[in-house]
Amino acid sequence: MSTPSNSTTMLYLLPLIILSCMRFVLAANFHRDFDILWGNGRGSILSNGKIVRLSLDEYSGSGIQTKCPYFFLRIDMQIKLIPGNSAGTVTAFYLASEGDKRDEIDIEFLGNLTDEPYTVHTNIFTKGNGSREQQFHLWFDPTRNFHTYTITWNPFMIVMYVDGTPVRVFKNMESNGVPYLKDMPMRVYLSLWDGDQWATRGGTVKTNWSESPFKAWFRNYKVRGCVWMNGESSCSSGSSNTVKHDWYNLKELDSSSKEMLKLVQHKHMFYSYCNDSSRFPHGFPLECDEK
Repeated sequence: MSTPSNSTTMLYLLPLIILSCMRFVLAANFHRDFDILWGNGRGSILSNGKIVRLSLDEYSGSGIQTKCPYFFLRIDMQIKLIPGNSAGTVTAFYLASEGDKRDEIDIEFLGNLTDEPYTVHTNIFTKGNGSREQQFHLWFDPTRNFHTYTITWNPFMIVMYVDGTPVRVFKNMESNGVPYLKDMPMRVYLSLWDGDQWATRGGTVKTNWSESPFKAWFRNYKVRGCVWMNGESSCSSGSSNTVKHDWYNLKELDSSSKEMLKLVQHKHMFYSYCNDSSRFPHGFPLECDEK
């Protein structure tokens, strides 16, 4: 009996791969839409694909990624963070392209000692260049319940939300010479890893491995996005699936959202690179002039 060639096998598999990617935009199932990337069994997909549990011990953390890359998207992810003494741990929810000169949009949760607040560490990389950190303390305990964290990335702006409240905006200011993330597709990543060299109080508080394994939980994600396949976006102008949704065409926050953003940054943001003159003695980056 003859066996099919690799090319023949791929012809059978390709429609299944495409179907998985396209369905991902409409529905949520971690088994179908994500691959466990690393961790040697420390990352688990549970409850028939409804929940992901990532764990970290002294030997390794864990991480997963979407099967499909996207060229612009909005993703909501419900996350429940490590309770108790989480010092030194980093729970990450981010988008990233491939290669050394990558684009990346980061939301990282830096652990802390028991009863001390988590730090939400955000950053944006363009072609491998980051250094655009903003840090916040949340106005609730993120370990008691699941909360929704959102990244919107479209041709005009990037917006990060916590439970529907905007906490950070990065606009496309290429016309003013500021690089923007528009040349490379990105995948969605979830990970849990040891960052005790820097994560808690600048690395002065280390991970207490006697309390491991540390565990973070993820569920109820929703993606509205442009799938990138065969060098083309499903939202390209020549596609029948051209996006007409609000997230894709968002160019400005409405007045209410702007007020919420201003309030959150005033009350809960304790570090911004745009206020750190010691890092930029010769002038702040151009995007810091955006109001």
